[in-house]
Amino acid sequence: MFRKKSSILRMQNASTLFVCVAGITLNMLANTLVTVLKLPLYLDTLGTVIVAATGGYLPGVIVGLVTNLIKSISDSSAIYYGALNVIIALFATYLAHHGYFKKKTGLCLAIILFTLIGGGVGSLIPWFIEGLAFDSESLSGVLYETGLFNRAIAHILSGIISDLPDKVITVLLANLFLRVFPKRLYKYCRFSTWKQNPMDENELGGGKTKIRIMSLRFKLLLVLVFSLTSIAVIGISVGLRVYYRTCVEEYKRMASGAASLVARMVDGDRIEEFILDGEDAEGYKETENYMSNVLTDTMGISNIYVFVVSEDGYTDVFDVHEGDEDLLDVGDKVGFDEGITPQIPKLLKGEEVEPILTKVSDRQLITAMKPVYDSVGRCACYSVADVDMANVLADERSFLVEVVALYLSFSILLCTFVMWLTDYHIIFPIRTITDSVDIFSFDVDSQNALDKDVRAFRNIGISTGDELEKMYRSLCRMTLNQTEQMRSIRMLSNSTAKMQDGLIVTMADMVENRDSDTGAHIQKTAAYVKIIVEGLKKKGYYAEKITPKFISDVVRSAPLHDVGKINIPDEILNKPGKLTPEEFEIMKTHTTAGGKILDKAISITEGDNYLKEARNMAMYHHERWDGKGYPERIHGEVIPLSARIMSVADVFDALTSPRVYKAAFPIEKALAIIEEGKGTQFDPKCVEVFMESLDEVKAVLKKYSEAI
Repeated sequence: MFRKKSSILRMQNASTLFVCVAGITLNMLANTLVTVLKLPLYLDTLGTVIVAATGGYLPGVIVGLVTNLIKSISDSSAIYYGALNVIIALFATYLAHHGYFKKKTGLCLAIILFTLIGGGVGSLIPWFIEGLAFDSESLSGVLYETGLFNRAIAHILSGIISDLPDKVITVLLANLFLRVFPKRLYKYCRFSTWKQNPMDENELGGGKTKIRIMSLRFKLLLVLVFSLTSIAVIGISVGLRVYYRTCVEEYKRMASGAASLVARMVDGDRIEEFILDGEDAEGYKETENYMSNVLTDTMGISNIYVFVVSEDGYTDVFDVHEGDEDLLDVGDKVGFDEGITPQIPKLLKGEEVEPILTKVSDRQLITAMKPVYDSVGRCACYSVADVDMANVLADERSFLVEVVALYLSFSILLCTFVMWLTDYHIIFPIRTITDSVDIFSFDVDSQNALDKDVRAFRNIGISTGDELEKMYRSLCRMTLNQTEQMRSIRMLSNSTAKMQDGLIVTMADMVENRDSDTGAHIQKTAAYVKIIVEGLKKKGYYAEKITPKFISDVVRSAPLHDVGKINIPDEILNKPGKLTPEEFEIMKTHTTAGGKILDKAISITEGDNYLKEARNMAMYHHERWDGKGYPERIHGEVIPLSARIMSVADVFDALTSPRVYKAAFPIEKALAIIEEGKGTQFDPKCVEVFMESLDEVKAVLKKYSEAI
């Protein structure tokens, strides 16, 4: 069986891999199509949404992540949006699993969520990396020009509005596919690694299990997320510092290289001529053009210039900047920038200076300076190359976004994979075990139910190959052994109960045999008691009192209600005529005598047993609802319920049975007398259910009496 199940699972997982490849392909083809057609759409999440909705979290996350990894080969910025595609896969799975794709409101919710993720959150990525760059003709620029929004809101709104058509079409196309795709094929879109017999959807959802604080699944996810986040924070922090230092060193190297190139090009013997004649000097323009080429060709360099150092500042010789910054005129003298001051002694001596961090206005720069020598080896001036630290920070932000995006994407994939794995190897097996044990514990009153529960438990077939499977096997043995023990106990209990019932009937027969007129009295009254007590339960009367044990105790002990007659003399018990008042007083003592006999039996056997109801019936079955009975003249519900039930059964049998002093009454007259005593002699509810069960009453009469 397990080999067959394993083969089926391999085939199912192979089909799921195919579905993942199909989803990735659909994303790429749809994105390529809209790009070729120059449509304002992306459609790179269409396959993600479809696979997530049909296959669940893990396939959806895989499709979302791999799609963006493939796209990043040709478009490096795609990696930044991989986490967003993965998050959309998670929401798509959740919405599909809870039936939102089947409702119009659910589709609208999906469109809103996907748009906020793709357009809203997606717009924050270029903002963080490049800042807010506005073009008056762009949508963000138009929104900003209205005056209704600031730059940030306008930028985010433009992203949401631009992304909305894409998500509307994506959701509608995905919904159309889900409507035509057969639901029975969904299982082939999901990875599965069952280590037990598969559960249905209700069981997968947790069934009726109630968790006190948080589920084991959530705890595992919490530990995993905390661990990954801690590692990520430490790793990204260290990575950023290393990246920053690396970038600074790289830009220092490039600045030094640019400064060296210019230093080799500048003619140190003509510096004074360049200062005096400026652009008119021979070779000036050629040198300046060369510096411009170096500025253009060297990544990150913001300006290159040549200056002559003196104690009160430096004199500009050449000055090349990127952008629209104002250039110094040749010969202008400028004070030293902040950060250069410590290097002035070396500069005045014409010595080599390591690249340093300087600050001009609000800009921080990496400055590399190389001496320019004349023909006699004297330092005539310095060539300088600056790198704006804004470039370093932009690279750092880009690196941070890329690392965070990759971390989120792979962390979500890892969390999804781990939870999928723990679901099948830990959560589902434990959930099934606990649910089965709960059911087993509630079914202890029924041997058939226990046998059924044991078979169901053994059919779970957990095969995780670890401590969990060992626990399951132990529980299988324990439940089987417990069921067999319960079977033995029940057999012993039934045997004991039969022996007790036999003793009861024997005792009752001994009493009845002394009475010449009570033929089958104990059998008939017991049958009437059973009819009445079951009728009360059916109608919901005295529900707190009438339990299965109460019914069993009353029916079993009913034959002992007249056990006290053992103390009544034969001449009174079998007197053919009416008893005198004195004789009747003696006859009434059979109630108290019966109570004493059963009290003694109870004290000998000890514990809560059925003899307590036998004692109640023996002692009080001649009490009346109105309080005019005997021996204690108690009334209403003060009279024990078992005695009130026996009172109706005993009187009806006495009326319908022949005695030495009277003939049996017709059933109609007997029923009329019972009805007349309702609310005076008898409990009204007992009479009600008795009168409603006449078919059963007549069947008892027919069985035991030839008078009917």
